[in-house]
Amino acid sequence: MQLNFNLESFIKNHVTFRKESLLQPDFNKYQTTLNQRINNKKVMVIGGAGTIGSSYIKAILKFNIAKLVVIDINENGLTELVRDLRSSPDYNIPAEFITYPVNFGDNVFEKIFHHHGPFEIVANFAAHKHVRSEKDIFSIEAMIENNVLRARKLLDLLLQSPPEHFFCVSTDKAANPVNIMGASKKLMEEMIMAYSDKLPIKTARFANVAFSNGSLPLGFLERFNKQQPWSCPLGIRRFFVSPQESGELCLIASIMGESGDIFFPKLDEDTDMIPFDQIALDLLKTLELTADICQSEEQAKQKALLLNATSTSYPIYFFGSDTSGEKSFEEFYTEKEVLDNDSFINLGVIKNSTKRDVKEIDEIFTNLKNLFNSKNINKAAIVGILKNYLPNFEHIETGKGLDSKM
Repeated sequence: MQLNFNLESFIKNHVTFRKESLLQPDFNKYQTTLNQRINNKKVMVIGGAGTIGSSYIKAILKFNIAKLVVIDINENGLTELVRDLRSSPDYNIPAEFITYPVNFGDNVFEKIFHHHGPFEIVANFAAHKHVRSEKDIFSIEAMIENNVLRARKLLDLLLQSPPEHFFCVSTDKAANPVNIMGASKKLMEEMIMAYSDKLPIKTARFANVAFSNGSLPLGFLERFNKQQPWSCPLGIRRFFVSPQESGELCLIASIMGESGDIFFPKLDEDTDMIPFDQIALDLLKTLELTADICQSEEQAKQKALLLNATSTSYPIYFFGSDTSGEKSFEEFYTEKEVLDNDSFINLGVIKNSTKRDVKEIDEIFTNLKNLFNSKNINKAAIVGILKNYLPNFEHIETGKGLDSKM
């Protein structure tokens, strides 16, 4: 059994159902302004080895920037990024292009920032993005440290040399969050908005990125390569954008938005939201296989042992979702948020994002740090302190996590 198909084509035909990028009409509308604001600028991308960060880099390299510095803790990911970019004729790689495998919370990052700066465009994609990262108090502390506390340190650094454009990625899960990851990103939104009168800050909430690093659909391909069975929840519907669209969305948001704007894609619940199990079945069909539906993980693993080059079916175990923090639907905004649906063709903008006073942000951070330093910390206490500051945070706790599943 060999994996031999065009992933980009599959995403267009079976996931997004769009032949051209969702953002193409907006690029056409604002091309002149984008050229004026991007060309000949110095750019820093943090978290640039990930799916969205690397897609943002590919989008901005369609323009003619003067310098590109990429930061990410994933050394192998940076290596592949460089090879990918330099092996393609599609990108305008500047003479000054350098990657650093460092954490943006480290002191060496500040040295890099000052040495290579000032930057006109800074985009931050470094984040814990998986709900599974709230498995216990240690993973939660690491998530909040990365998604919120380090982002605050970055903002203070940017104040020393303000860019023309700053972007920090958010998530749809920040709208009425039901998991700690979503709550941490909502808190991140409110934290960066406290600086929006001092820095030109924009962010974006958007859909699942099809076949992104660590995603369930990409996991199907990884399992297939290793002849391991598939496992997939039933009835979990999500909005999807392609990797290309994710980068283009963030690029337009970062360059065209006004300080304090939160962007989101205009997607229709009836036509653009699809279930993971449908992706799994369509993928098997594209691979010219039928689904061998199993009744348990163990049965699926046993059937996978029998796979060979002549197999015409593939073992898959469908299950009902029962893990903590799993939202049954997706939303990009709440009923209290004011929307601008006119400025962009396929993007909406939230215009009245919560803007807390910096002193209140300091109070939140102090309470979080005190909680993490205490000996009696538990998940419920963390949820409690987040609910004090995020009244619409309704955590779904089942006592089960995704690490207990295939």
